Amino acid sequence: MLKRIFAALLVIPMMVWILTACGTTDKASTAPNSGSSKATENTDKPVNGDLPPLSKPATVTIAEDGSASGAGFYIATEKGYFKQYNINVKYATFQNSDDMLPALAADKVDVAGGISSASFFNSIAQGIDVKMIADKGHNVMGKSYFSFVIRKDEQNTIKSYKDLKGKKIAVSTQNGVDDYIFQQMLNSAGLKRSDVHFVLMSDFNNMLAALSNGTIDAALEIEPMITKGISEGICVRLGDTTDFAPKAQIAMVIASPVFLEQRHDVAIRFMLAYLKGLRDYNDAFVYNKGNKDEIIKIMTKYTALKDPKTWEQVDVTGLDPDGKMYIDDIKNQYKWYKSNGGIEGTVDMSKAVDTSLDDEALKILGPYKSN
Repeated sequence: MLKRIFAALLVIPMMVWILTACGTTDKASTAPNSGSSKATENTDKPVNGDLPPLSKPATVTIAEDGSASGAGFYIATEKGYFKQYNINVKYATFQNSDDMLPALAADKVDVAGGISSASFFNSIAQGIDVKMIADKGHNVMGKSYFSFVIRKDEQNTIKSYKDLKGKKIAVSTQNGVDDYIFQQMLNSAGLKRSDVHFVLMSDFNNMLAALSNGTIDAALEIEPMITKGISEGICVRLGDTTDFAPKAQIAMVIASPVFLEQRHDVAIRFMLAYLKGLRDYNDAFVYNKGNKDEIIKIMTKYTALKDPKTWEQVDVTGLDPDGKMYIDDIKNQYKWYKSNGGIEGTVDMSKAVDTSLDDEALKILGPYKSN
């Protein structure tokens, strides 16, 4: 996602949980973008696997909610990767996601983090022109930060997903990525929705309380609430989300078409900095190399999870070091929402998903190497 807390580790009120970031205003702090394509034009070619800084400073506005899935943004900011390209980053906050998408389409915001939901795709279908350009959150095989837990006192009776039949299961959204994951679990277990009791519960912290008092039997929970619940003897994990959804895309980096097309010199450098941040994140949390303490310190600064020791224990958000998304899963999610009647109109996924900027950045930086 503590979507509030981790969001706190992706990301999730789902999609819809964008945005409460490093500012505190209700509406977007959206100073006009500075640095037009002409003002920042730089025709220099790649040199030694990188690009030179812009000849004039440019401002990029990011809408982000303080979730752990924004790690690439935070690390690139704190380690000076944006500054390296003469880019000044501003973080904007929104009262709700309905305000964020139009702001992106109107070029009041350049980049944002988005969670898959019917509402998200429906906005695009209704004419809000935004692009999904890079990974911003997925589950890591066998170490999902977003997974099912059951009450500890039921661990001897609920040993597999099939054993959830007749049980009360808390899920944070309907027609959002949580609901999509929930459906994948049911499919894998050969269960129908009518076989279980779906309990809509938007607050992940409340899920722990409900597990503790026996109101629910299971929950699709998020880190660090999973680790907290286990340490307090409230719950245990039930397998791992990747058991049945190994390639689920939870969140995406979304960009304004104006930013991508009319400010390309800025956009490509932004992507380069973002990928450098993602690679530092993977160095620290996946391969345990580099200055992990430094990365954890950055994460405690930007997210609601302030305890460095907990960062050593939780299963963190998966962030591809090359920015790659599970595009097939994004398409499957869209089809599922549409089949449920959650989307009016049609989304041209070949236009809504645009990896060209990421592809260009990878040609410059080269693929990530873990050693």
